This record gives sequence, C-alpha cells and structure tokens, in this order.
Amino acid sequence: MYYYANKLTAAALSGASSGGCRCHEAPPAPPPPQPRVPIHGNAALALDHVSPTTPTTPNEQKPNHYHRHRTKHKSLPQTPAGCTGAKGLSIGSTGSGNVGSVPGPGLANGANVEHPDPRDSAAINTEHALVYRDGNLVSGSLEALVQHMVPTEEYYPDRAYLFAFLLSARLFIKPHELLGEVCALCELQQNLTGEGGKERLHRFVPRLVQLLAEWTETFPYDFRDERVMSHVRAITQKVAAVDATARQEVSALLQNLLLRLTALERYEEGLAGLATEAAAEQLTQVDVTELCPSASVLAQQLTHVELERLSYIGPEEFVQAFAKESPHLETSFKDMKKTRNLESYVQWFNRLSYFVATEVCKHAKKKQRVRVVEYWIETARECFNIGNFNSLMAIIAGLNMSPISRLKKTWSKVQSAKFSILEHQMDPSSNFSSYRSTLKAAMWRSAGATDERQRIVVPFFSLLVKDLYFLNEGCSNKLPNGHINFEKFWQLAKQVTEFIAWKQVACPFEKNARVIAFLQASPVLTENSLALASFECEPPDNNPEKERYKSLKSELNAQ
Repeated sequence: MYYYANKLTAAALSGASSGGCRCHEAPPAPPPPQPRVPIHGNAALALDHVSPTTPTTPNEQKPNHYHRHRTKHKSLPQTPAGCTGAKGLSIGSTGSGNVGSVPGPGLANGANVEHPDPRDSAAINTEHALVYRDGNLVSGSLEALVQHMVPTEEYYPDRAYLFAFLLSARLFIKPHELLGEVCALCELQQNLTGEGGKERLHRFVPRLVQLLAEWTETFPYDFRDERVMSHVRAITQKVAAVDATARQEVSALLQNLLLRLTALERYEEGLAGLATEAAAEQLTQVDVTELCPSASVLAQQLTHVELERLSYIGPEEFVQAFAKESPHLETSFKDMKKTRNLESYVQWFNRLSYFVATEVCKHAKKKQRVRVVEYWIETARECFNIGNFNSLMAIIAGLNMSPISRLKKTWSKVQSAKFSILEHQMDPSSNFSSYRSTLKAAMWRSAGATDERQRIVVPFFSLLVKDLYFLNEGCSNKLPNGHINFEKFWQLAKQVTEFIAWKQVACPFEKNARVIAFLQASPVLTENSLALASFECEPPDNNPEKERYKSLKSELNAQ
C-alpha cells in the first residue's frame, strides 16, 4: 500500500480522546470560467526569445494612509451582523469611512460596541488590526489574518479569503505551524463552560470540519507532511468525541484525500519511469507521422498530456517557486517543498521542443524533412484551435531552434504561410499582447461553452509563471508598518484561481496510449547532437558554421 494510506488510515481510525483540536482551512472554489468568444483564424506563439515584461501590480500601500482617516472600525464583510464570536476573535461594527481597521485580540466581538478613534494609538494596537479600504481587506498582521480564518459556532470565513490566505501564508509560516496556531485559537475560542456550552460546541464542530474539508480539497499536498497529519489525527479525535455525524464526514474527506495523494504518488512514479526509459533507449527510427498520420489527432493527444500534467500542479507550487528565489523569507523552501509538478511541467515543454527538432533532423532526405515540418505546423494550428497554447508554443520553439531554422533548403520547400500567421499571433513583442488577447478570447469561449471541447484552455505556462513571478517581485510582501500586504495576495490568488479552473477541465478526446507514450518517452537529441545532425542534413555554408561543425566532430571523436 502507498505510504500516505498508512498515515490517513491512522487518522481516520483515531478513537475518541481528549486530544487538542486542530483545524484546517478551506480555499474558495475557483470562480466560474470567463465566457469566451469563438477564435477565428490561425495563431501561435513565437517563442524564439521570451522577454517577459513586468505586469501591472498593485502599488505598495503606505500605512499612514490607512490610519489617518477618522472612521469607525469595519466589520468582517462575510460575518453575520450581530453574531458573537469566540474568545480572542474581535469583529468591529461597520464604520463610515473608506479606510478602517478591525481590532485584533482582546476586544469584544459583535454589534453595539463602541470603537475608539483609530487615530488614537493609545486606544488600539494597530499592529493587531485588519485594515480595509472600500470594504476590501488590504493589510493586517499575521496574527490578525490567522484569527480571521478561524471559524466559530456562528462565523465562517469567506472562501475567497481562505484561498488567498492559505495560498500565500506559507511565505510567512509553514503549513503545519499555521494549522497548529489555528487549532490553538480553536481551543481558546471553544473553551466552553457554563450554560449552553455543549450546544455551542455542536454548532462549532461542523464549521471546523468544513474548514478541514476545504483545505484538503484545494491544498491536498500540504498533507504529505507528517507534522500536518499529526494535527489531523488530533482533529479526528476531537470530532469523534463530540459528534458522530461529523466523525463520518471527516472519515469521508480523509478517504478523498487518500485517493488524491495516492494518484499523485503514482503519477510521480510514472514520470520517473518515463525519464528512465527515455535515457536508456537509442534514437528510434519510428516517424511520428507514421505512428499518428493525422495532425489533428496528434494535437488532441498533446492536449491529453498537457491537461494531465496541469491537473497535478498544486496552486501552492507557484508560491513555493517564489520562495526558492527569496532566501530571506520566514519559511524555508526546502522545508515547504513536497512536490515537483511545476518543474516537471516546464521540463515537458522543453522536451516537446526538442522532440519536434529531433523528428525533423533525424531524416536525411530533404523531402521527408519538408513533410515533417509541415506536419508540425499543421499540428500547431490544431493546438491553437483547441486552445492548447502551451503545446503550440513548444512546437513553435522547436521549429525556431537554430538546428532547424538554419535548414534553408528545407524551408524553401515548406508551405510556411500558416507558420507565419502563428508566429505573428504569438509575437512576444509588447509583452505578448497578441497572445494575451487570444487567451482572453479562449477564456470567453470556454465559459460559454456547452461542448466540452470548447472549454479547453491550456495557457502558455512559462509566461504564466513569469507573470506571477513579476507580480511577486513588483510588490513587497510586507508594508513598512510590518503588516502583510494582502492587496498583493488578492491579485496573486485571482490569477492562480484562473489556473485552477483551467486545470480542472477533463480532456474530451479519445486517448491513444501508444501515441502518448511515444510523445513522452521516446529519446530526443541533445543540443549538440541536434546541431551535428543538422549539419549532416545540410552542410555548413559559412565560416562560423564550419567552425562549429568542426568543433562538434572533434568532441564526438574524443568521447
């Protein structure tokens, strides 16, 4: 049995005990996909040189601006008016200004509470406040943000907030530590004694279970950490002691989590097997055009590969990629990193580009090379029509690699008008403005589609990652007053939520296992091997090429 089965089974079988309550968080369901209009014509990305431009990012907020307005403290937008929270969670009454703050621990939670002027530093500790502008949360201390996600018997946090906070909080606190703090707050809040305590506890437990269910659904990879699972076992024990129905719900969500983690483990083992197979084999003489004569079918099989690989990328992996580049973050990249699905997907893009170039260069006859080049151009066009922009860009990249682009005699015979259209549509100039317009059209088409085939959107992934990277770099994580810049994390969550909607689409095309295996496992030539093969297809015709060819042959003979 898989490793995670043992951990989850142990959690599910935890008996009733007095263990500490541990609670998990729930991310918001991805918003409905944007409606998308039909795409006309052919298009593709020119990948020669990807030069990302920093996207528009929110301006960093100045803390003095937040607190200099005379206003009352604003309530949490999703909190029912007049509800009373648990000890330690404070919720103010709605104020009248554009900018307000919600006080942190130690203040009463509920309506009819007089709030001091926020300009009076003696009246309120702004270090533990949540700051709002026009009803939107813009900043807060880590402690206040953690409190904001903790449910009570009458309050449950907004799902959009949960997703944004769970996504980005790992930059400041490790998931198991966050879970531990949430659980401690739950224990503090639900220290229910006296009249009505048991009834209130029965109202609280379902909300705790909901939080756990939403966290496991949206960030299941957090639960590969044994330290997180220890909290899960404590939650299970607490729930079992209070509510038999809730215990059954916890058992069901743990079974779903087990299925997710087991599938992930199998997927990762499969990727490792593909890499081993590709390294061991010699270059095959099987032609992709013979194995799959239809460019349309090949585009469909590429889409199968793309959607499967996308589906295993956890939203938190984007944030972990930032941590890798930021050694001064509060959390350790090595400690938080539990998967490599994002890196594997980027490697797939590179492999597909080299695969395209290999398929061209392994043919000695010009006529065959022309046929293969035109086949890949048609495949790229079909990828565009499907909405598979990642495979489209990888194909364009492969055909633009130097060993292929230098084959002048081959290209002179290629009907390249379609290729020129694709390159124009995906021109990297103006920060890929043509591609971005095309992507918006694809999103509109997807949202309004009744046919599953019209719902597919596979973005150019490297550009998506660069956009998120520059969004992260363009704004600081913290404001000068020490508050976490939550405006930044709203924008990050918005873009990642779009990605979640794309990766959840099921591929509607018939699957050809043999073609998919060939695409993923057949050996490809290295950069030097491609250059050498290219010179053997068409001899060097200038001095730099002659020197390069001579150098490559010397290296080969020296091996």
